[in-house]
Amino acid sequence: MRLLRLASLALFAVAAFNNGVNAQQPAAPAAPAGPPPGYGAAITLDQAKTAVAAAEAEMKNNGWNMVIAIVGPMGETIYLQKADLASNASITIAQDKARTSALFRTPSKSYQDRLAGGETYVITLTGVTPVAGGVPIIVGGKVIGAIGISGGAALQDHQVATAGAAAVR
Repeated sequence: MRLLRLASLALFAVAAFNNGVNAQQPAAPAAPAGPPPGYGAAITLDQAKTAVAAAEAEMKNNGWNMVIAIVGPMGETIYLQKADLASNASITIAQDKARTSALFRTPSKSYQDRLAGGETYVITLTGVTPVAGGVPIIVGGKVIGAIGISGGAALQDHQVATAGAAAVR
């Protein structure tokens, strides 16, 4: 399964590179503002439910059908919710996006941007899903977990994940 995923990402990277050979090269992604936040105590079930409620509200407000995954700081699944019409494949994808954000303490979108900017090595990093839709949940300056969304376009997933992560205080 991992080999198939890596092969698919490699084909995506090659296609993206070949399509942009004659085009203006994108600007390099911005460097992180500083060191990533440290890890805190794991997200509680109540905090996870708060994040899911906010993400679900954003999802429903836009008429999207998605899977919402909440993981702890080590990437362990804490809470999972699937909209009735969301794809079954989105279950694993949402968990992977959340796990990426928790373990690397950054939105999974940052790896999507880096890949688009030509940093193709990101597809070889164990545990990285370079697709927007995963956002760390930070409380008191510490990563307590992350939210991952799948079911829409990558930027729609990111929008819903951002709403969910922002609801946790």
